[in-house]
Amino acid sequence: MQARLFCGAVLALALLGATGGLAQPRTHTLVPERGWSTFAVREPVLRLAPGDTLISETMNGAFLPESERDRAGEVGPVFIEGAERGDTLVIRVDRLELNQDRAFSGTSPGFAALTMTPQTPMLHEPVPRRQFEWRLDLDSGTGTLDLPRSGMDPITVDLEPMIGRMAVAPDRGEVIWVAAPGNFGGNMDTPEIREGVTVYLPVFEPGAYFYFGDIHALQGEGEITGTGLETTAEVTFTFDLLKDYEIAWPRIENDDYIMVAGSVRPLMDAYRIAHTEMVLWLERDYGFERWEAHQLLSQLGKARIGNVVDPHYTVVSLFPKKHLPPPR
Repeated sequence: MQARLFCGAVLALALLGATGGLAQPRTHTLVPERGWSTFAVREPVLRLAPGDTLISETMNGAFLPESERDRAGEVGPVFIEGAERGDTLVIRVDRLELNQDRAFSGTSPGFAALTMTPQTPMLHEPVPRRQFEWRLDLDSGTGTLDLPRSGMDPITVDLEPMIGRMAVAPDRGEVIWVAAPGNFGGNMDTPEIREGVTVYLPVFEPGAYFYFGDIHALQGEGEITGTGLETTAEVTFTFDLLKDYEIAWPRIENDDYIMVAGSVRPLMDAYRIAHTEMVLWLERDYGFERWEAHQLLSQLGKARIGNVVDPHYTVVSLFPKKHLPPPR
């Protein structure tokens, strides 16, 4: 199709055109036997067709017996039939359902935003190694943390489950550590990727080779300790393709906003990537003149910080859908 459409019912028509409307969508269940510490092209654990749904679960070594913790990691790769370089992989996050009554977070020397690192030496003692265990009430959707050293009552907060890592195999045959985000997706750690959103990733390799993992029951913007409320979940994704539609960086869509995620260091460059790509998207698909789109984004746009702790930082640019014209 010539129209490149990312919103609502019109997207469904675009996806019907991409898949040809021939094969009946199928639902696949995957119980992961092991995870991976890198994103790369490797033997897929499952092959899906556009339109298919995957039901699975994430892995976290903290919830495995000690003898089995070396098999934890990111789940995948999932091979998407028909995906080719220059396409866009579409992942609808249908369900993120927490399945543990605990979550862990903590601090460690030499890692995260507010401590010394090899790149940012400081004349003070390192942040101490501390672990915090949150109690999760899955029925009420809340998490509770004891505060004994503060002399206060426990604090209970509402949970907002998110998935930190969704990725395709990187470009040029690269093998990239799962802690890193980039144009392939990866460890973006943005709270915007939650149940009900749609994620768009560029395809670099035939089959895309999709990976997922890193569930946080809650995470503030920036993830300044280097961890959210780390836990696990049952997940449901539905996949599709936009054929011959190439994007440069991950995109996200919910009911209210279209979004672009940029990941690099320094933080300002991640901000520039996300907002430049948003202006180009508004120009390309919605017909705005470039500098009028730039003006609107400056006044109407929002920005979220996914993380400031990973090998690359992530910034998300958001533009309100209520101010979009119909896609061209």
